[in-house]
Order: sequence, then structure tokens, then C-alpha cells
Amino acid sequence: MDREQEEMQFLGIFGIYKEAYKVILTWRKIFSQITLAFILPLSFIFLAHMEISNLLFSKIIHTDRELDYTREGTKKYHKLTQLISKEWTYFWLFEALYLTFFLILSLLSTAAVVYTIACIYTGKEVSFNKVLSVVPKVWKRLMVTFLCSFAALIVYIVVTIIVIFIWAVSIGNTVLGFPFLCVIFILYLVGLVYMTIIWHLASVVSVLEESCGFGAVVKSHGLIKGKWCMTIVVFFKLNFSLWIIERVFQALVVRGWSLGMVNRVSYGIVCFLLLFKLILFGLVIQTVIYFVCKSYHHENIDKSALSDHLEVYDLGEYIPLKAKDVQLEHYDRV
Repeated sequence: MDREQEEMQFLGIFGIYKEAYKVILTWRKIFSQITLAFILPLSFIFLAHMEISNLLFSKIIHTDRELDYTREGTKKYHKLTQLISKEWTYFWLFEALYLTFFLILSLLSTAAVVYTIACIYTGKEVSFNKVLSVVPKVWKRLMVTFLCSFAALIVYIVVTIIVIFIWAVSIGNTVLGFPFLCVIFILYLVGLVYMTIIWHLASVVSVLEESCGFGAVVKSHGLIKGKWCMTIVVFFKLNFSLWIIERVFQALVVRGWSLGMVNRVSYGIVCFLLLFKLILFGLVIQTVIYFVCKSYHHENIDKSALSDHLEVYDLGEYIPLKAKDVQLEHYDRV
């Protein structure tokens, strides 16, 4: 991150990609270690979840079909009822375990990458052992921000359901019903994208500034103003790439029994390699976008103050720095 901060506001989409790639390439050793520790397991459980979830659900469907052709009250019907109940229990337990480990590894990966890039930016010495010691402390702040964002998402979904209910009982069966439903759906998707982007940037804010939770969300909303179009395009490209990898894995690995085991394993390895590289690239990009937004709003990041801010993680419990001491010194327009 040797680029002058004033220049970062002029980075476009490809400039951000180039900056992220340069950071990874220059510091490939530390990022390789972070990948091995956090991002590889994250990628593995993401893909393994699709395979195992499909197998468990296939068993449930098979048992359910047998149950449909079995007479009620018979011994076989009773056994099948117990079996399908156990299969659903196993399925939901697996989903809960997956979500727990996925969340933990996601936050740990974010904490490791953002902290590492901040150290690189400030010229602070960084090693993998230091990252491992700091990440659990940063992770707590990220968890608070995630829970706040998740709560906001739940409220958003509940409000959407209420709006759809009002639509259904008022104009659902009228000529205007379908067009209004399309508008509601589009607005819902726009809001969902907005909340996701805000949460990603708020994760970076939680590591590099005093704010976390709803404070980080509010700060993130302010930072992203003026850079919405660029951020949405980057967000869409990354998520579209993720969607492609997921679809290919499902088609060629999860449902690709006709291709043979060797081919399925080969395609699975390719998807795995692409996925962990995409996750690492995405995490670095969201941190670069943070610096671009700070530069765009002419909020000068004092490297020495930021270095002191990061040093607190090394020394022990996190003690918030005052906003005026960290990185909110505005510089004059050139």
C-alpha cells in the first residue's frame, strides 16, 4: 500500500483490483499463511456443506416417498416415521453446525486480512504469529458488528413480510397487484444489496476505528456515499463469480454422478482452488475500498495514530481510541 492516500480516491474498479492484487503478491507469504489457517477451511466447509446437505436431503426425500406408499398404522409406517424424524433432526443439526463454523471462520478471516493490510499500510511489522494473537481480540468486535447487522436484517425481512401481507389483503387480486409485487421485490433486493455492502465495509471499520456494532454500520453508510456505483459493481462481480463457482460445483460434483468419481473429484478441486482465491481477493478488496472511501471524503488517515491503534491489540485488551486521535483528520482539497 505504497500509494499516496490522496491518490486513492481516484482509483476505479480496475485500479482497486490492481491494488488488491499488488498487495497480495507483495506480501504473499503472510497471506498464504492466513489462507492456510482460515480461508482454506472456510472454502472447504462451504463446498462440503453443499455435498453433505444434498446427501442428507436426498435421504429425507427417499424416506418420505416410502412413507407415502406405506399404509398408516403398520409397523413399517411407524419405523419410517421415526426414521424421517431422525433424518430431519440430523439435517438441521448439520445446518446449525455449518452456519456456526462458517460464521466463525468468516469473521476470523476478515479480522486477519484487515489487520494485516492495516499493518502493511502503516509500515508496522507483521508476522503470522502476531496475527494469530491479535485476531481473537479483533474477532470480538466483528461479532458485535455482525450481530447488529443481522438484527437489522431480521427487522428488514419482517417489515418486508408485513408489506407483502398488506399487499395481499389490499390489491393482491387486482390488476395493479402484480406490478406492485414486482416493485416490492425489486426494492427488497436493492435493500438487501445495500445492507450487505454496508456490513462488509462496517467489518473493516470495526477493526480500524473505534466504532463497532451499529456505530460501525452508521460510519460505513457515511463512508460509502459517493462511491455507491463503483462499490455495487465490485460487489456484483465478486458475488457473481461466487455464484458461478457454486453452480459449477453443484452441477459437476454434487449432481455429477454420471461423470464418474475421478472427474467429480477433479472438478471439486478446481472449484476449491478458485473459491479460496476469490475469498482472499474479496477480503483484500473490501479493505482497499475502505481506504478509497476515506480518501474520497478527504479523511486523512494518520499512519502513526493508526499504528498506535493497532498496537493496543498487541498489548492486551482493546481500549478504544478517541475519533480525533485515530484517523479523522481532514486534509484540504488539492
